[in-house]
Amino acid sequence: MTMRWLEDAALRGLRCLDAETAHRLTVLALKSGLMPGRKTSADPRLAVKLWDLNFPNPVGMAAGFDKNGEVPDALLKLGFGYTEVGSVTPRPQSGNPRPRVFRLPADHGVINRYGFNNEGEGAMRRRLDARASLNGVVGINIGANKDSVDRVADYVSGIFAFADMASYFTVNISSPNTPGLRDLQGRTALAELLTGVISARDECTVKVGRHVPVLLKIAPDVTDEDLRDVVEEVLAKNVDGLIVSNTTLGREGLSASGPIGEAGGLSGTPLFRKSTIVLARARKLAGPDLPLIGVGGIDSADTAWTKITAGADLLQLYSALVFRGPGLIEEILSGLSARLEKHGMSSLREARDANTDAWAAETR
Repeated sequence: MTMRWLEDAALRGLRCLDAETAHRLTVLALKSGLMPGRKTSADPRLAVKLWDLNFPNPVGMAAGFDKNGEVPDALLKLGFGYTEVGSVTPRPQSGNPRPRVFRLPADHGVINRYGFNNEGEGAMRRRLDARASLNGVVGINIGANKDSVDRVADYVSGIFAFADMASYFTVNISSPNTPGLRDLQGRTALAELLTGVISARDECTVKVGRHVPVLLKIAPDVTDEDLRDVVEEVLAKNVDGLIVSNTTLGREGLSASGPIGEAGGLSGTPLFRKSTIVLARARKLAGPDLPLIGVGGIDSADTAWTKITAGADLLQLYSALVFRGPGLIEEILSGLSARLEKHGMSSLREARDANTDAWAAETR
């Protein structure tokens, strides 16, 4: 039996379970070693260097899968070029009541309203301290507790808690499942938040001897005016990059089947168009130098290549794995190599921005 056949059988079995239980079993399988590593493309043309980090390939696991930092190394062994744990909040919280995640098989989409359920900074710190080595790029996605009276302080807490071990930080202000969180994308609130976070990071730079990159993760539902404000604040505060984007509250283009009326953020294939347009517009506003990570609806080599040509330096995915399994990673990497070969390019940077103008002009 081939590895692909076994993976397909496992996917069919997981789909018989509710989505959250299937997710938990997948994490446990990775944790126990039941899900073996995979040999993936080592094409040096796919390597990306950003900040002081070397990414062996541009495909990363998005935050939300490994919320508590249980399996970063197992994910890297699957072939990801990097992974992002979290979102983690200072104190543990249970999130929203179950059920809170729903598959949309006809659309290859997922709706979730988890609400930053996680075991808190202390539990994640203990797990990451127990890693056999600090090899590989592991970002830490930080958030605020739902009942926080000082959300800026929560994000600052995350910086201080993990600055000595995070490859990079992601400041997540774009989850739609924590009431009022997206209000932090407003210019005044964002300026205050970024000032606090960057100040904390700079303080830690002296202590840990490394300038840990800080990225901001934004929503695809942001207006053009607000996107301009966000990018201007990111540049003014010397934030190191943007992740575009989180899930959407929109339901455009969905079929009539499935639990499409459930509240929460929509991810997967239906998010691709909207998130790619916002990515391209962010690239045009930011210019060529700000690193951007493209997320939302990547489910093939074609969609991965499209994100890069729209302006992304790196990529992240998650929801597509629910429907395609880990074999998708190698499929994307092989496809990207083939496209570089076809176009006579020696790196993904040569392909970046080729279609930025066209995507930025599209209507959301």
